[in-house]
Amino acid sequence: MAGTPVQVTGTVLTTRRVDAYHALTVVAPGIADRFRPGHFVTVAVGGPQTSMLTRRAFAVHDVKSDYGGTVEFVFAVRGPGTAWLADRKARDALDMVGPLGRPFPLPRDPATCLLVGGEYGSAPLFALADALHQRNCRVDFVLGAASSDRVFGALRARRIGETTTLTTQDGSLGMRGSVVDVLPAVIADTRADVVYACGPMPMLRGVTAVCVEFDIPVQVSVEEAMACGIGICMTCVVPVIGDDGATRMVRVCTEGPVFRGERVRFDDVGTIPFDALGAPGGDRGR
Repeated sequence: MAGTPVQVTGTVLTTRRVDAYHALTVVAPGIADRFRPGHFVTVAVGGPQTSMLTRRAFAVHDVKSDYGGTVEFVFAVRGPGTAWLADRKARDALDMVGPLGRPFPLPRDPATCLLVGGEYGSAPLFALADALHQRNCRVDFVLGAASSDRVFGALRARRIGETTTLTTQDGSLGMRGSVVDVLPAVIADTRADVVYACGPMPMLRGVTAVCVEFDIPVQVSVEEAMACGIGICMTCVVPVIGDDGATRMVRVCTEGPVFRGERVRFDDVGTIPFDALGAPGGDRGR
């Protein structure tokens, strides 16, 4: 069933270094069959004797039908768990669960779609671009990072996008600055109907603010630390405004990671707002 997560023992097919990042392709037919753009996987790290008990969550970059179904994810080494993953070799086994989360909603009719990615947060945007092209949508890209080696997917974006705008904080690739700096001009030039974004939280906050100013819808894939990835531990909650106008602490791993950008209270991420349902001092009568 599409979207229903499964746990599989996958076999590493290939490992590669992509500038500052690592990419692992794993044979995982059960996950690949159920994948939709925006889904993520969780991976057990450290081996059977490890003290690292929590899984690591990664957005899916690509799926292919080879070998019954493969899944590729991209990551940066940030601690012992990702360092262990970076040392994996072809034919190693990986315990994976997926596909997880809520995928990107797709336009019903052809639309001009602007895809904005920060660092390796751009990884899940390419499967999205393929799905949008299948619906006869126009796809443009804005990708950025601190430096050129941290901009992921620039060549592929140039190949498949109608236009591609690149930014780096140090000016080593594309325009100097951030994706938020160039976004107003790109929205105006492309006449974008909708924006999809994935990357660090400050970037998502800035992208959302620009889209609100232009009065166009924005879908953001939120990056938040997770422990279980299946909605049990509540470590990944963020404040999100519901259809009824009430703020709830929702789980990124199950209700997300994709949200309407204007519904996420970015300034309150990491806290429980006093007016959130169930919060101390909140409105319990609703």
